[in-house]
Amino acid sequence: MTTQLPDHPDFLWRNPEPKKTYDVVIVGGGGHGLATAHYLAKNHGITNVAVLEKGWLAGGNMARNTTLIRSNYLWDESAAIYEHSLKLWEGLEEDLGYPILFSQRGVLSLAHTEQEVRDSVRRAEANKLNGIDAEWVTPEQVKEICPILNISDDIRYPVQGATYQPRAGIAKHDYVAWGFARRADEAGIDLIQDCEVTGFTVDGDRVTGVRTSRGDIGAGTVALCAAGHTSVLLEMLGVRTPLQSHPLQALVSELLQPVHPTIVMSNAVHVYVSQAHKGELVMGAGIDTYNGYGQRGAFHIIERQMAAAVELFPVFARAHLLRSWAGIVDVTPDASPIVGHTPYENVFLNSGWGTGGFKATPGIGWCYAHTIAHGTTHPYVAPFALDRFETGALVDEHGAAGVAH
Repeated sequence: MTTQLPDHPDFLWRNPEPKKTYDVVIVGGGGHGLATAHYLAKNHGITNVAVLEKGWLAGGNMARNTTLIRSNYLWDESAAIYEHSLKLWEGLEEDLGYPILFSQRGVLSLAHTEQEVRDSVRRAEANKLNGIDAEWVTPEQVKEICPILNISDDIRYPVQGATYQPRAGIAKHDYVAWGFARRADEAGIDLIQDCEVTGFTVDGDRVTGVRTSRGDIGAGTVALCAAGHTSVLLEMLGVRTPLQSHPLQALVSELLQPVHPTIVMSNAVHVYVSQAHKGELVMGAGIDTYNGYGQRGAFHIIERQMAAAVELFPVFARAHLLRSWAGIVDVTPDASPIVGHTPYENVFLNSGWGTGGFKATPGIGWCYAHTIAHGTTHPYVAPFALDRFETGALVDEHGAAGVAH
């Protein structure tokens, strides 16, 4: 497919007034909400749907992430949903009929200590068992893949090797959102912006509608996917979840010539770096430790992030920081999402993706749409039910997730 610049988003979808009632109301107009709407229409023929967004479509975490797409997670449960998503990414431009600039340039996850080497080799072998492209590469092979990376022995954390997933990559997050939104709108789904949910109307164990800044809207089914603000919505329903919301910072440099051919992640020095299509270096780190909803972060995170980036890439020492920002990520105790049923019969939950939400966008949209349409959890997301925090059947991905990604 020939890549061309997309139309301005104002011309891609309608801005309708809310109807009095819908079969499905999706709360959250980010990537997950828009993807869910698309697959409800495409896979299940459900189009009497509203996507409610309190700001502008995809103006939250979807516009504030660093677009890394990979599936090399440790546990079978995580690998399954992320690999499903990656396979959808590989055909998404054709599916949406819209350029998303998906670039499969690979990801290197560096190991700097003997323990990291053991953990990384274990993860690569687990990936292979799940049919995921992953391999362990030596420092010399790392240098071949990414020539500008510093593999010297005389640095704070010498590179002792890395796992490598060649099919990993990046995409243009705005274009992804616009593509999903356009297809959903074409199917007759209402995308309603500037529509904040302020409460719910409840009848026993069912929610009959949502109260919004644009009036009450009746709902046959309510699907929550509001990322870091999900816990706020659940509190309105009296539902407690083990979610914590944290700012997650990222930044970009000035425009540079293309010099960085892949994506490099490092848990030890806590940074990851890719180069965007226009030429900016896109860099992320870990979450700020405090809880909050401010789309900003602490300066010391940026300072450490820059020190780590310069250690790994001395060639970038004189590059200038262009801008920084933060998204609000929802984090669970086991660093895995929460998807499926709630105590309310017709309310479904999609949350807790933490730093991995963007890469899951088409996969969770597909599985969440299935769950909503059939009332039963899709097999790929069944392990991530809310009740695992009562049963103890956790899917602990802290080791595989590590640095924000």
